[in-house]
Amino acid sequence: MSEKKETTVWQGFKAFLMRGNVVDLAVAVVIGAAFTNIVNSVVKGIINPVVGAIGTKSLDSYNSCLKDPCKVAADGTVKSGIPIMWGSVLGATLTFVITAAVVYFLMVLPMSKYLARHEARKKAREGTQEVIEVTELEVLKEIRDALVAQRGSGYGGR
Repeated sequence: MSEKKETTVWQGFKAFLMRGNVVDLAVAVVIGAAFTNIVNSVVKGIINPVVGAIGTKSLDSYNSCLKDPCKVAADGTVKSGIPIMWGSVLGATLTFVITAAVVYFLMVLPMSKYLARHEARKKAREGTQEVIEVTELEVLKEIRDALVAQRGSGYGGR
């Protein structure tokens, strides 16, 4: 009896893995991880130098001191004071916004337009099918009425 239950659990697990949503999610995670590297490179290679032209070389070096004197080592460890590293938060926010914009404009928007067109075509085909069915129904009613009329006139003439 336990063998039957294990087979059922295994089949359920297999069915769960083969559902489209799980596979889509796995693909999205892999692509997202690869895409994150691209976005991080854009932030470090383009945005940080632009910020560096205005101020320091990196957003990570922008901070404010909550308790003086603030001294942060090059590796990011705090030697004294309480620094608030708002530059790092700004860099992470820019990375998120860029990632979200690219995902939306290159993946979500085109896919939603494609699905909307696909749905419109499907509804148009269904509408045509309904018109054909209604027309066939009307023709069948006319044939029935003609047969009833023919039978009625045939009986009356005999």
